[in-house]
Amino acid sequence: MVRLFAPFTPLIATITLACSAPAVNGNGTDQKTATIHAKPALWVLSDADTTIYMFGTVHMLTPEVQWFEGDVKKAFNSSDTLVVEVAKDDPEKLSAIAAKLALNSDAQTITQALTPRQRDRYLAALKTYNLPAPAMDRLDPWYVSITLSVIPLMQLGYKQELGADKVLEAAATGSGKTMIGLETAEQQLGFFESLPRAVQIKYLNSTVEDLPEVRPEFTKLIRDWAAGKPEALAKQMNKSLDETPELAKPLLLDRNVRWVEWVEKRMEQPGVVFMAVGAGHLAGKGSVIDLLERQHLPVRRIRAGELAPR
Repeated sequence: MVRLFAPFTPLIATITLACSAPAVNGNGTDQKTATIHAKPALWVLSDADTTIYMFGTVHMLTPEVQWFEGDVKKAFNSSDTLVVEVAKDDPEKLSAIAAKLALNSDAQTITQALTPRQRDRYLAALKTYNLPAPAMDRLDPWYVSITLSVIPLMQLGYKQELGADKVLEAAATGSGKTMIGLETAEQQLGFFESLPRAVQIKYLNSTVEDLPEVRPEFTKLIRDWAAGKPEALAKQMNKSLDETPELAKPLLLDRNVRWVEWVEKRMEQPGVVFMAVGAGHLAGKGSVIDLLERQHLPVRRIRAGELAPR
């Protein structure tokens, strides 16, 4: 089962591109393909003077997926504030933060921590993606896991600059909207850095084991997201959560609780907010939507075509 934390964490692709810069070879999907007019799920929570739209993003997409239209665009255009996981950060600053946090401070290197079978599989994966083992041994396992999660997607033609977060941030900047980050870059990377070493190694081994499934799993994930099927996305997410609870709690569930608290407090202020966070945070048990519903807050799914002219 492909870990779903990587596709839905906005800093991951940025870190990999800024800090690793591996030579990526492969058959990308830059060639022209049929346009997909996606209709991702959109929710709204509102009262007399406050409206919060909630949109689940994917942080790497291919050129043929067109999603910034219809209900999503109309909701965005009507908002005065964009809320994202991490507000726009300077790439050089982000690189410096990542380099500091990702440096291995443990006396034992990654290759030393693995069993012979795990080591062989890990080294084979590094070779496949042109990542030098000595350089990776100087890094924490969580960072290497992230790198190995992103590079196959890059080879398939997924681009960070086409991700929903980047598109929304650019549109917000262009239209003069206020932009708020729920977390700082250092906080988000710190969630990975604070994982116990044994959990990081488990994460790495799971990532390596899942590499052959990246293409079919991520293709399905994008298909369900584009079709506005959060229930199907939740099914994938729930399986991932059940298999790796030690990752799910700090990286997803605990953050969802904090974001729901933020939403509740923001409802006390008037205005229209467009909240865009990784789609995994809005799908399944323990998600932001699930927690709001449990608290009997009137969040509801926007019907297709409800906001935009048919």
